[in-house]
Amino acid sequence: MFPKGKDRTTLFSMTAIQSNSGRPFSCLLVEDEPAFAEMLAGLVREEGGDPTACSNLAAARNQLAHRSFDLVVLDNHLPDGRGFDFYFELAKRNPAQTIVVLTGLPELSDAVQLTRHGLFDYLAKPVSVSAFTECLQRARTRLRYLRADQSADELVVDSGPMREVAESLQQAARHGVATVLLTGETGSGKDVAARALHRWTFGDKADSTPYIAVNCASMPADMFEAELFGSERGAYTGADKAREGLVGATKNGTLFLDEIGEIPLPLQAKLLRFLEAREYRSLGSTSTKQFAGRVVAATNRDLKTESDAGRFRADLWYRLDSFVIRMPPLRERRDEIPTLAQRLIEQLASKYGRRAPRLKAEELRSLAAYDFPGNVRELRNLLERSLLRTPPDAVWLALDLAWLERSAAPRPTSPAVSIPSPTPVTPPPPAPVATSIPPLAPQSARTLPPLEAQEYEMIHKALVEANGGIRRAAERLGISHQALLRRLQKWPELRGTTETT
Repeated sequence: MFPKGKDRTTLFSMTAIQSNSGRPFSCLLVEDEPAFAEMLAGLVREEGGDPTACSNLAAARNQLAHRSFDLVVLDNHLPDGRGFDFYFELAKRNPAQTIVVLTGLPELSDAVQLTRHGLFDYLAKPVSVSAFTECLQRARTRLRYLRADQSADELVVDSGPMREVAESLQQAARHGVATVLLTGETGSGKDVAARALHRWTFGDKADSTPYIAVNCASMPADMFEAELFGSERGAYTGADKAREGLVGATKNGTLFLDEIGEIPLPLQAKLLRFLEAREYRSLGSTSTKQFAGRVVAATNRDLKTESDAGRFRADLWYRLDSFVIRMPPLRERRDEIPTLAQRLIEQLASKYGRRAPRLKAEELRSLAAYDFPGNVRELRNLLERSLLRTPPDAVWLALDLAWLERSAAPRPTSPAVSIPSPTPVTPPPPAPVATSIPPLAPQSARTLPPLEAQEYEMIHKALVEANGGIRRAAERLGISHQALLRRLQKWPELRGTTETT
């Protein structure tokens, strides 16, 4: 039913468990100074890359015509043209291309324009070894995320519990287990595990092999059988033609039945017969069809408890219990939160067409200390909300720490318990803040689009907290002094202060 033999075992060794170490990456260096190009190539090799150097754009185009590169490092001033213009040629050919531009004559307008159009990084010469190495490390991290997205293998395996999950998925893929049950809390990544199992089973053929996901909770009960198994013409009112159904469309691929615990009892018997016999009949048909694929089911319920309570068929539970993989909640795999958080930021930044900011070390510690009852889905929502509050050219993510602190605050276990309060102490009045910044102009903020209004409010808050100091406010926002000055030109009412340092 599934591919077997040495080729698939080799596939596991290449793609299965990768934590912080990635596969070698290819790098095209377009630089006309031989000594500098050789130094950059050496740094690329030290970071595990395979560099190819070109001294002009013509040679670079020739290389790109014959192969693709994971990373392109591009000098701006070259003998036959500007890297700035070549960047847009590359980006048009491959919008996901990771590109770094180097220049000896940095121009802020170029940097802003390139960044807005998806440039990964912009470095001014002379480039220090540490700056270029740090850039390569971030690029390598991004490449690992892109590879994960392209291969549908999105598991982050940086903790013991997730290594156990990955090993179980490998066993299921290697032995061709026909039915796998994924259990775990809502948002813990069961759908990600199902896609990884599909990828590890079919390898290079995964993209051309059907993977069909079905949300059992959202499927109408009266249409469940027809949607799953298909129907013949005239099988029910309105059936004017035969329909294949999701099982038939899966063929020899993977059928993912999410929230299987939500299937009504009368329909569970039909599903049990399908899982046991690996055969089915379309609604209204008398002929039996065979199913050659794999079924992956997922649930956030305890099906044993549901079975004992009579809400889930015991025989179906026993059938699903043959190969169970538990997805641990995020609080049990805190070690992987930094890697997972940065990957989610990369994905979200790509979604909104902007450069991905980074998380500070103390903020990563705050994330790791939080329990995340909503698991990965809650983490993603927090990061998306924070990204939308972050200025587009900011280096650091404006993490919504206020929400995190409110969510992490302990709740009283029993409202009936009365805890005596200590003798109140009147605190001294706060020292007045010497600032001439005017109050936020609500009318101006209201007339702006939502994202600009958020940026407007953040800048006002930062100026107040910095006592009117523009440089200090820029540091709080994680943007450059010049970037903040441009915004103050755009919104002059925010610049109601005499301090300009």
